[in-house]
Amino acid sequence: MRSSLFHRHRTMPVLIAGIGAAALALAGCTSAAPGDAGSGSDSEHLRVVTTTTQLTDFAARVGGDDIELTGLLASGASAHHFDPTPADLMTLAGADVLIVNGAGLDEFIDRAVTSSGFAGTIIDASEGIDLDEARAITAEAEEQGAADGGEHDHAEHDHAEDAGDAEHDHDDHADHSHDHDHDHDDLTPHLWTTPRYAADMVTEIAAGLAEADPAHAADFTARAEAYTEQLTLLDEWIAAQFAAVPEADRVLVTGHDSLRYYLHDYDIAFAGALLPSFEDNAEPSAAEIDALVAAIRDSGVKAIFVESSLSPKLAQTVANEAGVTVLDADSLYVDSLGGEASGADTYLSAMVHNTRVILKGWGHESTPLPQELEAE
Repeated sequence: MRSSLFHRHRTMPVLIAGIGAAALALAGCTSAAPGDAGSGSDSEHLRVVTTTTQLTDFAARVGGDDIELTGLLASGASAHHFDPTPADLMTLAGADVLIVNGAGLDEFIDRAVTSSGFAGTIIDASEGIDLDEARAITAEAEEQGAADGGEHDHAEHDHAEDAGDAEHDHDDHADHSHDHDHDHDDLTPHLWTTPRYAADMVTEIAAGLAEADPAHAADFTARAEAYTEQLTLLDEWIAAQFAAVPEADRVLVTGHDSLRYYLHDYDIAFAGALLPSFEDNAEPSAAEIDALVAAIRDSGVKAIFVESSLSPKLAQTVANEAGVTVLDADSLYVDSLGGEASGADTYLSAMVHNTRVILKGWGHESTPLPQELEAE
């Protein structure tokens, strides 16, 4: 798995303005170093807050029993239209560390930081990733879509070459910062959808936690290394599954444009998305729906896959017009992990679930998981 350049995580100064008495009370509860009293929590644990469900899982894997962890988003919730509650703001006010996805995904957190009076450390997990590469993947997909006039094409991607680039050096991006107010319109922010980027995010989180709590740095690092080994196995297993599928069958239609890095890494063609955006609350026009139906008919797509955060109604309408099926009984977990009974409540299990669902929709079976992933 590739190594990541770790930018030092940032401390964000905040101003409290235009808020009521309850929020002002929160300002007196801003985070303190582990061991300080007065927070009402276990003073020996680093108090960590995360935004997305994937980040919550990553932080749990890395932090173990050495952190007190709270995720703002529940299973099934989307960062595209999340509104923190007063209880969320209170939790954030008392936190030592806030972990965000970055790359323009969880922009709601800027206002929450200001409103809560959070004064701790922010770890931007996207800073562990080569975002210039991610932008290139996004641009490549858009260029192919424009050149094909909606028809699908397979990226010229060699997974074995990626494995050989596992030790890729990111020094060229050492001076590249990722402020929250940066324009990320040229970047799809669903960075976790490929295990190799997930591993970069995990390692960035470990580095940030280690700096915030040096006493447990070795434990954070060890847990991250063990988990990234699992992510490497997951990446290899997924690659092997899709390599066994004929190229003509490897064509996907999804609910919204959220899987570009997954499609790129596993050489899957993208025929289109039901929603014309990476945001899951966008609205397609009649012309866009007609173009997608035509692309589906031309591409040989066998099924439309629906993410768990989306309603299957639009998918069913498009599928009926295109003459294909909708796999709405087996949702893909993309924007959010599933609940405890879903079989997709961790990042590893969600990725395995998604891969198996896609294979099933294409009429293919998956091979057994490596033993190290079976527990997931």
